[in-house]
Amino acid sequence: MPVIDFDEPSSPIEDSTIEYPATAERPLLRVRTRCEGLTDRGLRRENNEDNFLIARLTKRLDVCRSSFEHAGRSRFAEEIAHLLVVADGLGGAAAGERASELSISTIEDFVLNCFKWFLHFEPGEKDELVRELRDALRRADHDVYQKARDDRSLMGMGTTLTMAYSVFGQLYIAHAGDSRAYLLRGGTLRRLTRDHTYAQMLLDAGEISPEDARRPGLRNVVTNVVGGPNEGVYVELHKLDLEDGDALLLCTDGLTEPVTEEDIAADLSRFDDPGGACRSLVERALKAGGPDNVAVVVARFALDRG
Repeated sequence: MPVIDFDEPSSPIEDSTIEYPATAERPLLRVRTRCEGLTDRGLRRENNEDNFLIARLTKRLDVCRSSFEHAGRSRFAEEIAHLLVVADGLGGAAAGERASELSISTIEDFVLNCFKWFLHFEPGEKDELVRELRDALRRADHDVYQKARDDRSLMGMGTTLTMAYSVFGQLYIAHAGDSRAYLLRGGTLRRLTRDHTYAQMLLDAGEISPEDARRPGLRNVVTNVVGGPNEGVYVELHKLDLEDGDALLLCTDGLTEPVTEEDIAADLSRFDDPGGACRSLVERALKAGGPDNVAVVVARFALDRG
């Protein structure tokens, strides 16, 4: 059995609560979000090409100078959203690691500089948010592809990317590749995303069985990535309303190939602490042989509609 030595996260778990005031259209909503992430090189790889991101979006105003007295120089608005991402890089040498890092950095820049600040949704703004999530992945696809064109040593590099954006008790998923998003609700695990692989295509066409789809070979042929040899990515999108007690898992295939969904559900059900769930899930992958890099992000949501 392998000796497991985790690199503990340097910063504490994300744990924040936001209260959205009641309006004529909706009651008061209080949302608590707790998140943690973990990645590991695995036992058979020389470098780690999997990366993750957990970010909290807030508004801030710094008063530099004013003609009247201010109680404070910095003012913060209520928390707006959480952005969660996992990415599994593909490519030789260090290209995969570069691709996953660049894609996440591009998503960060896009969200910071291009996103509208979505807090109080007006009619049509939910559709606008979906479009902006799609545009964020397309921007990442463009940047990774262009970087590879500019540097021949990175030619063909790409990455999977699965992103979750939670705001106002709602969850938005944008996805490309074979990393996955899962939702645990009421003890039942539900996969939110589809694998963009050759095996999934054959399974959808009824040409292979679910058991065949899990075998090595076909399942490792990814048909849709951010970057890659050709520019252009299909962005799979999902939206759902969060419920009290929901748990979200984003993960790379370094978890889902060696670990069954039954075991994943068991860990998410057993650990209320997202950090404990992350460590247990990665430990399962390593004990199953650690065939690949692995990255996981777990978020738990508590909702009180007063």
